[in-house]
Amino acid sequence: MISTTNIPKIIYILMIFSCVLSCKTQDKFTAEESFIISKNKMNLKQSTIDSFQIMEDVEYLASDQLEGRRSGEKGNELAREYIVSRFKELGLEKLNSSFLQAFSFYKRIYKNTYNCNNIIGKIPGTIQPEKYIVLSAHYDHLGKRGEKIFNGADDNASGISAMLESAAYFKKNPPMNSILFVAFDAEELGLEGAKYFVENPPISIDKILMNINLDMISRNKNNEIYICGTHHYPTLKKSLNNINSLSSINVLFGHDTPDLGYNDWTNASDHKPFHKKKIPFIYLGVEDHKDYHQVTDTFENIDPSFLYQSTKLVIEILKAFDQ
Repeated sequence: MISTTNIPKIIYILMIFSCVLSCKTQDKFTAEESFIISKNKMNLKQSTIDSFQIMEDVEYLASDQLEGRRSGEKGNELAREYIVSRFKELGLEKLNSSFLQAFSFYKRIYKNTYNCNNIIGKIPGTIQPEKYIVLSAHYDHLGKRGEKIFNGADDNASGISAMLESAAYFKKNPPMNSILFVAFDAEELGLEGAKYFVENPPISIDKILMNINLDMISRNKNNEIYICGTHHYPTLKKSLNNINSLSSINVLFGHDTPDLGYNDWTNASDHKPFHKKKIPFIYLGVEDHKDYHQVTDTFENIDPSFLYQSTKLVIEILKAFDQ
């Protein structure tokens, strides 16, 4: 794992990339070769992932200023404003008159009513605009306990940053099906945002093809990440047969069978309400690490290279299902 403490941001962004450049020894290229090079440059421009922006998003969302982004508190509101501003910057469309889907719920254990907001942006499809893939990640976290701030860098500023970068990619490379980019609120309080979304869908629920949910995707000491959900929806796995060849991360399938008990992630995050509605889902995430739900889940403990690769993976998964 790369520790970024006291390393200037530009340095650890450069650490993400390790590539071998092939050179042509001849002085001149043929006209055909020049055309191919020009075309490849154009394709590279369309597909380049902005590693600097990914880290900038995580750094802000996991900063002390946001005080752990607990639902109903000021830090959560600041996170919401930031994500809305990024949606606008990326040129995402609103479904109605706002990016926000407001909802409220009462938690007896805390004797409190929470007023929350999901954030929803859209990129319309070019072939089947009436069909939707939902890419989701929750933006809330645990907040403060006394003076201790639970910043939630991996959980789940990382998922939000990958969702935003995926939106940037598909804005430049329009999908065949429409994509909803949904930042859920109140996941930590019981998946409340996702529950509200599927019970009060802003589009007809039978138009949702699937949910791809991101939760904790920025670090793993074994360089592993899991795709959960194909046990329940085995036909989804066919689209992902070559996924390991598209990432330097070791992509594993699992954590979705009942015999695993606590390690069955079927109900672990915001994909659960979709599954209950029989909407196919894919959940991408890492196994718990020592900083899970601890004050040490900070920006400094993010692995930039891993997050870059997992963001690439998210885009490839979306492309695979957008066929």
